[in-house]
Amino acid sequence: MGKVIAVCTSDRKGIQKTSVPEIEIVEDWGIEGDAHAGKWHRQVSLLSFDKIEEFRARGAEVEDGAFGENLVVQGIDFATLPIGTKFKCNDVVLELTQIGKECHSGCAIFKKMGECIMPKQGVFTKVLHGGVIRPGDELEIVI
Repeated sequence: MGKVIAVCTSDRKGIQKTSVPEIEIVEDWGIEGDAHAGKWHRQVSLLSFDKIEEFRARGAEVEDGAFGENLVVQGIDFATLPIGTKFKCNDVVLELTQIGKECHSGCAIFKKMGECIMPKQGVFTKVLHGGVIRPGDELEIVI
């Protein structure tokens, strides 16, 4: 079981996301108002709070959403889970579709730190059932 630490969105691709009080997730679409929403396999991105904290301990000064992640979750190491894993948070059901991604060329975090954790630790999901998620909610692995 994990705990949602932050929910983040942005209205444009390729920029850091901003922490918001709640997100409305739409089935087979993604987060209402987020640039990455759409009919594809990367509708909602997740990153482990624990991995972010390890990165911060090495000197990175990053805010929630800095890696382009939608959900920051404590207590789950997403990169170790198999594709097809399902997560439930309130009414929302997400299915893991991709682990990692190629980093944006010229990523500000990579330029400063010489590395970025999103390419190896970030995961992507598609939305099987929509609803609302807020910081403090519990995210559980259901399959």
